[in-house]
Amino acid sequence: MSENIGKITGVNGNLLKVKFEKPVIQNEVAYACVGDLKLKAEVIRIRGNSAELQVFEDTVGVKVGDPVEFSGDLLSVELGPGLLTQIFDGLQNPLPALAKECGFFLQRGTYLKPLPRDTKWVYTPKLNVGDTVTAGDTIGTIPEGMFNHRVMVPFKLRGKWTVEKVTPAGEYTVEEVVAVLKDDKGNTVDATIMQIWPVKMPIACYSERMRPTDSMATKLRTIDTFFPIAKGGTFCVPGPFGAGKTVLQQIMSRNAEVDIVIIAACGERAGEVVETLREFPELIDPRTGKSLMDRTIIICNTSSMPVAAREASVYTGVTLAEYYRQMGLDVLLLADSTSRWAQALREMSGRLEEIPGEEAFPAYLESVIASFYERGGIVRLNDGTTGSVTIGGTVSPAGGNFEEPVTQATLKVVGAFHGLSRARSDARRYPAIDPLESWSKYPSIVDADNVATARKLLLAGSEVGQMMKVVGEEGTSIDDFVTYLKSEYVDSTYLQQNAFDVTDSSCSIDRQEYVFGKLLKLLNTKMKFDSQDDARSFFQKLAQTCKDWNVTAYKSDEFKQTEEQMTQMLAEVSDYAE
Repeated sequence: MSENIGKITGVNGNLLKVKFEKPVIQNEVAYACVGDLKLKAEVIRIRGNSAELQVFEDTVGVKVGDPVEFSGDLLSVELGPGLLTQIFDGLQNPLPALAKECGFFLQRGTYLKPLPRDTKWVYTPKLNVGDTVTAGDTIGTIPEGMFNHRVMVPFKLRGKWTVEKVTPAGEYTVEEVVAVLKDDKGNTVDATIMQIWPVKMPIACYSERMRPTDSMATKLRTIDTFFPIAKGGTFCVPGPFGAGKTVLQQIMSRNAEVDIVIIAACGERAGEVVETLREFPELIDPRTGKSLMDRTIIICNTSSMPVAAREASVYTGVTLAEYYRQMGLDVLLLADSTSRWAQALREMSGRLEEIPGEEAFPAYLESVIASFYERGGIVRLNDGTTGSVTIGGTVSPAGGNFEEPVTQATLKVVGAFHGLSRARSDARRYPAIDPLESWSKYPSIVDADNVATARKLLLAGSEVGQMMKVVGEEGTSIDDFVTYLKSEYVDSTYLQQNAFDVTDSSCSIDRQEYVFGKLLKLLNTKMKFDSQDDARSFFQKLAQTCKDWNVTAYKSDEFKQTEEQMTQMLAEVSDYAE
């Protein structure tokens, strides 16, 4: 039993007020004792000899006078081999193992070790006795799936350390010592395969943090060409319910050119989370031909689970992402949805009786969201290799209102904005990213001036379309009508992709550059039509031909034949045709 015991003096939902005698620290883990149960909690505010704790479980039965045990440890996660393919809750409990122990209904106060203690891993040392190391340096490697998992010098160490002892190659469990390190004062530290790290402290064991410049290919034309994401960058996907945020995340997870994918489902509806859990093991990784789960970690907290765990799930996910970045890997972290995380913050802020900000969200909402996205980035490690964490968060504003506080606070810190439109979703335009409202600060795979030309045409076509709703087609000039048809052609053939077609659902960068070049030529071609009916008929046939082109294998004979057919169709209506 812990030596530091406090007593509950107040209960307000999952917020406890506790009086203590011995010192406690911010973000310390404590356990509220209800009979034989111990409910995990975190210290979130300290005032004198009184602390306020948020409990990660249902607090039914907790009453004034009950004891609270302070552990002396910060809210942390276990880092080591065995994380990949796992499904955890926000506190890093392995849900499959928890289900075996508890059955269909999870029991309060049940906490399991995240990493298996009996599994033996094939370990190969990479250091020699007498070597000088710093925090984050590689001690040895362990094969884990398609990766070489690096066993690293504990992140908590400061300064330079000398290797005193090296464990020989062999099979070991995660708790076994693989090296003994000594500092210049003679202090020694045992380095094990596994290490523990606080979730709210960034892992910063690298030599340099660099500016994200290289594009992270997602194989989605709308994103890669018009609104790119940089490797190590940040982006957000706000949109109303049913606009396709979850589908977009799954496509991005499968096709993005990254090594590790981490899904943090923080407060999404149980139905959507169950869909993710069922479909991810069935998704085929195009890089390996095996299950996508082999390089995926899922952090699962549904809206029906305790609200305090939503906040923990976000930080658990980003800490695991930083851990794999320290191995020189590229990691994609998808948080779905940060609105539910912000709602949890609002609920706890209300119980703490803090002065509310806009729409009752806490006044510090912007700084909390910023601190989360700032943990992304691309870094150069001590050995010269690079690793990155790309963070993408979905936002679920009520009614699709992008002016609400969570969306606005997110837009201030991210590098790309992919706004989903209800109108486009209802029109079955996938992905439903609005090309007129979305933006990106990162460089595209094609020339910026060419992208600007295409977006200018989309805007002009939208304006003509709005005008036509008032004056009709008969009141629109043939030139304006052709501009409108060109913009619709770009929208229906380039911005939309068939997620159920093997070829069209994943468009390579080379193909995007080639197709966009052909598209730009069409946009710059002056066309001559006798009537609006002729123009409409031509673009309908051209659009269908282009859709057929999209589903053919790149540079195949069929691809070249369809391209030649489109070139002939375009030549027949150009100003230079006789």
